[in-house]
Amino acid sequence: MLDIEVIEDPAAAEASLDPIRTRILRELAEPGSATQLAAKVGLPRQKVNYHLKALERHGLVELVEERRRGNVTERILRATAASYLISPSALASVAPDPHRFSDRFSAFWLLALAARMVQELGQLIAGAGAARQKLATFAIDGEITFRSAADRAAFAEELGATVARLADKYHDDGGTVPPGGSAGGHTRAPGRKHRLVVALHPTLKTQPKTPHSKEQNHD
Repeated sequence: MLDIEVIEDPAAAEASLDPIRTRILRELAEPGSATQLAAKVGLPRQKVNYHLKALERHGLVELVEERRRGNVTERILRATAASYLISPSALASVAPDPHRFSDRFSAFWLLALAARMVQELGQLIAGAGAARQKLATFAIDGEITFRSAADRAAFAEELGATVARLADKYHDDGGTVPPGGSAGGHTRAPGRKHRLVVALHPTLKTQPKTPHSKEQNHD
């Protein structure tokens, strides 16, 4: 089972968005049968089987084993992933395109970059899994509080300059030794391109609890 599966097929995305099927996928984090699921989701077994067949057809659930019970064969299924994320490629004709504009202060451009990241990582994870190779990635997640908008702007400017300096330092433009060429009697394979995205955005505000809601929590 994958930790996260990125759904790229539009039909699979549509199937996964059904509220009942979403509940079934959540319950199938642990293997189960249609009979077991029916008791959990409160639906007839035949109705659950209908949804299971749709999910299995789109590769969102998989068969774990078959158990023979008298004259009946019970199928034990499991979700293919613990969580699912729909790729922008599922809406290819209306998916955001980062190349349409490039404004580092635009929230919409940041969203387009994030969408591209989901799409590309989904394909890379699938390819690495098929090749049984580890995917080399790196991420930093943190929070920083700025006293003023001026401090935020200064931080963004310095961060951009620092990242640009590091990129210039380690970037291999391939100009010194072309692929298949040699230098000093040594051949060098072309470097592997990597995507670099640095983002900064406000955190979501949390709603403060009222005294009434706190009292309810202690019940």
